[in-house]
Amino acid sequence: MKSILLTLCLLLGLSGSAWADRVKDLASVAAGRSNQLIGYGLVVGLQGTGDGAAVSFTTQSMRSMLSRLGVNIDGPLSDFEQGAASGRFDIRNSAAVMITAELPGFAKPGQKIDINVSAIGRATSLRGGNLLLTSLRGVDGEIYGLAQGALNTTDVETSAAGSKVSIGVPTSGRIPNGGTVERVVDNPFETSEYVVMNVREADFTTTNAIVTAVNKTFGERTARAIDGMSLAIRAPTDMSQRVAFMSMVENLDVVPGEPPARVVVNSRTGTVVISRNVRVTAAAVAHGTISVAIAATNEVSQPNPLGQGQTAAVQNANITVNEPKNPMFLFQPGVDLRQVVDAVNQVGATPSALIAILEALKSTGSLRAELIII
Repeated sequence: MKSILLTLCLLLGLSGSAWADRVKDLASVAAGRSNQLIGYGLVVGLQGTGDGAAVSFTTQSMRSMLSRLGVNIDGPLSDFEQGAASGRFDIRNSAAVMITAELPGFAKPGQKIDINVSAIGRATSLRGGNLLLTSLRGVDGEIYGLAQGALNTTDVETSAAGSKVSIGVPTSGRIPNGGTVERVVDNPFETSEYVVMNVREADFTTTNAIVTAVNKTFGERTARAIDGMSLAIRAPTDMSQRVAFMSMVENLDVVPGEPPARVVVNSRTGTVVISRNVRVTAAAVAHGTISVAIAATNEVSQPNPLGQGQTAAVQNANITVNEPKNPMFLFQPGVDLRQVVDAVNQVGATPSALIAILEALKSTGSLRAELIII
């Protein structure tokens, strides 16, 4: 049988070893968190794939934008829409879009950021479009950046003989370095007595290890744990010294806590990722399938020569039941990852059978791990 691809994580052969990571790989400064920005704008220069006059907010935005640029259009908005519909100008070459971006922590005015652009109207493609100058606002409504530039779309489209093939999404795109930071986000890094750090995965062992390493290097009571996620470090008040101090803290070597035992199964590809700490209590597992094959044979029944019967068709069915001989295998209490992998490979489990085995072990309480099926 086809065996499952088993990806063994966390140093399978070195089950008792420990390794050290830098603090910067385990935790980050809370004041350096990123913030989300959003904006509304217009994309122009499309090849007739825009919203058109049927989308009222696009025509309204276009008229407002032209007015700010000194192009006066007399009459109500309905006249402007009728002008677009009648062909006096082609608004099909423009589209209303939403712009999103991520403002990195400690970003300063003048820095460049990437932005994402997505159509919100009836535009069928943004390929070849150019985003007009648009403001990017934070959750507080203040402007923190500006965006403008030519869009990059990743869609591919081809058509021939009435057939059309499209790969990707043509109504969204990106502008690398298309945004400019215009405002600094206030944070407590410069004014707070303590610098708060958050570990990337909440773990009391990892947090305690970082606190211990900092206090051992810089003296007792330099750092203290807040909870399993955060710790506070007393830092110098002078900004130059504070930056140098945090640089030394980030490069300290710490032995992190081991993650929880997990088994992740990708049912589509048959890939199984098992962490090192997975254990199985005593359990017996049987794996096998029963196949039933039915073969039909068509024959003709002829009557006796002197009889008054009629020729008739007869169908004979041959049913065969086949059950592979797959013996049970036994998990002893506390078996480790290598024994689990060997047992699964011996029975030649398919992805669906392996998932069934793991779910059965989990339901009986024999699997000492979190089972995640994606």
